[in-house]
Amino acid sequence: MRNLFSFLGNNSLSREKLNYISGKVKNIHYGDVHTTFSSHFDISLEQVPFINPDEDISRIKLENFVREGDLILADASEDTNDIGKAIEIISLKNQKVVSGLHTILARPNENTFSSGFLGHLFKSDYIRKQIQMESQGAKVLGLSVTRLAGINLFLPTLPEQTYIAAALSTLDATITAHQDKLKALQQHKQGLMQGLFPAEGEKMPRLRFPEFKECGDWQGKKMGEVLTEVVRPIKMADDQVYSLVTVKRRYGGVIKREDSYGKNILVKTQFLIEADDFLISKRQIVHSACGVVPKSLSGSIVSNEYSVLRTNEGYSIRFFQYFSQQPVLSRSFILSSNGIVIEKMLFNLKDWLNREFLFPTLPEQIRIAACLSSLDDLMTAQAEKIAALQEFKRGLMQGLFPRGGEG
Repeated sequence: MRNLFSFLGNNSLSREKLNYISGKVKNIHYGDVHTTFSSHFDISLEQVPFINPDEDISRIKLENFVREGDLILADASEDTNDIGKAIEIISLKNQKVVSGLHTILARPNENTFSSGFLGHLFKSDYIRKQIQMESQGAKVLGLSVTRLAGINLFLPTLPEQTYIAAALSTLDATITAHQDKLKALQQHKQGLMQGLFPAEGEKMPRLRFPEFKECGDWQGKKMGEVLTEVVRPIKMADDQVYSLVTVKRRYGGVIKREDSYGKNILVKTQFLIEADDFLISKRQIVHSACGVVPKSLSGSIVSNEYSVLRTNEGYSIRFFQYFSQQPVLSRSFILSSNGIVIEKMLFNLKDWLNREFLFPTLPEQIRIAACLSSLDDLMTAQAEKIAALQEFKRGLMQGLFPRGGEG
């Protein structure tokens, strides 16, 4: 790499010396390379901070201003996946930009790389593996210019670089379009949920299906009328394998934790859960750790750290799955938990079951759940398309770029 690039100066300005309002020079911070900026950097599409006006920029050498075609790499990270993460500068729109804290500014020799090729090349496995091997450190990894300069690059001709960059960029554009569609579906669902459930202080929703417009207000019901706790204790056998589950925070759902022999499960008081149970983590519910048990996890077990509930007659578990994600429910979980420090608060199920909430009739519950479920199905299908395209791109890159040791 040392014969193909010149390595130029950067600055060490911290976030405190940057702002997003005004300034003459913009600054690329390594944290943004890690998490925000595209591997093909177009300044018109990115939010880049300015150097604060009271900082002296007169000492910046002319050659250290970033140019189109430059490569900027993050030289520090706590994660091997991010060390040496790179962006290729595609478009600057005549704006003044410098390479900032914990970055390496690499300027390629003229007529060495086709525009867009470097952004893909430095995401390839054979480059990433070399960079990871050259990084040093225990808790925080660092990448020096000297070590970076020593990595090997195998390059095709400029015309082939152009074709590779065009193919991968077209695929990236397709993936981005599908990701945008998924975001639009998510936003549409969020808006629907805000409309299909009553706002705070209201007794009926803003949006209502035609067949329910004349049904009047939703009715107040104590949660104990809607849900009933179920207890299915089991006697574990040492030589039997059991599936244990957990509930993710922020309505992340019920997921499998592990399979384990009974003899290896330290807490011996365990309870069976079934499909369509509503599961609440008593110590994590303040973070909205609750959800409906899917069919795939029916027959799993949980300890008495969880509350297991079923919907009563006249109430739909599918509806309740969405109902439980309302802000009013999130607040109720906290109000029904005891303790001072949030991470040590413990859920009081009896208190929560005595709280009153608004519910529609069963037919309207079913209609709302069907609408939102259809959106969830669309989002799942869209996410699967994105995953398939990303997997296809990984395979394509493995074929288009050399493997380690191959020229």
